Amino acid sequence: MPSSHQIKQAVLITGATSGIGLACAEYYTAKGFNVIACGRNQSVLNSLNVSHTLGFDITNAQQVKQAAAELQQYLASEQLTLQQVILNAGTCEYVDDVMHFDASLFSRVIETNLVAVGYCIESFLPLITAKGQLGLMSSSAIYLPFSRAQAYGASKAAIDYLGRSLRLDLTLNPATKIGVSVICPGFVATPLTDKNDFDMPMRISSEQAAVEIFNGMAKKQFEIHFPKKFTRLLKFLSWLPENLQLKILAKISH
Repeated sequence: MPSSHQIKQAVLITGATSGIGLACAEYYTAKGFNVIACGRNQSVLNSLNVSHTLGFDITNAQQVKQAAAELQQYLASEQLTLQQVILNAGTCEYVDDVMHFDASLFSRVIETNLVAVGYCIESFLPLITAKGQLGLMSSSAIYLPFSRAQAYGASKAAIDYLGRSLRLDLTLNPATKIGVSVICPGFVATPLTDKNDFDMPMRISSEQAAVEIFNGMAKKQFEIHFPKKFTRLLKFLSWLPENLQLKILAKISH
C-alpha cells in the first residue's frame, strides 16, 4: 500500500496517451502517485485510470496556460503537492533528402520538441513544489550525429542544453532547490518508433522505459539514460577522434 505521503504527491506527464508517457502514467499510478495525464486525444485520456486528466495541445501557448490554471485549482482542491513534472510529449520526423531540405518539417519538429517545452515550463514550473523534480525528454541521439536526424537531433540536443542551464538556476536556488533530469532513451517500442524504416538495436518496451524514468527521477539523477549497454556504446563512440568517428557513422548510416 502507498504511504499517505505518496498519496499526497502528484506527477504531471505530457504525452500520456501513448508510448513512454502512457507507460509512465500507468507505472506512477501503480506506485501510489496521483497522476495528472496530459494529451490531445481526449478519448484516450477518458479511458485512463489516473487521478486527473488535462486535454490540450502543447504547441498552443494559450491552451497550456489554461491547463495550468485548471491544474492549480485541482491541486488546491485535492490538497496535493506537484512533486514531479515530466515533459515527455514530442515528435520525430526525418529529413529524407538533405539537398532539398524541408524547412517546414524542421520547423514542426523544433516547435513541438523545443518551443512547446518552453510553453510548458512557463506554465507548470511555478506549480512544482520546493525540492520537486522537472523531467525533460531528450534522446540518446544527442551523443552522436545521425543521418536524416537533423531536425530531431537538433531539437533534443537543445533540450539537453536547456536542462543543464535550468539545473544551474533551479537546483542551486535555495528558495526552490527544484531538481532537473534530462531523459535520454535509446530505442523504445512506441507508435513513433514503429514507423522507423531502419534497424533499432537493443530496443526496449515502453514499460521498461517507465521503470528507468521512475527510478531515475526518484534518485534525482540529472542524466537518465537507458538501456545502459546501448547508451554507453554511443558515449564511447562520441569520445573517439572525429575522423574515426565519422568513418564509423558513415558505415552505420549507409
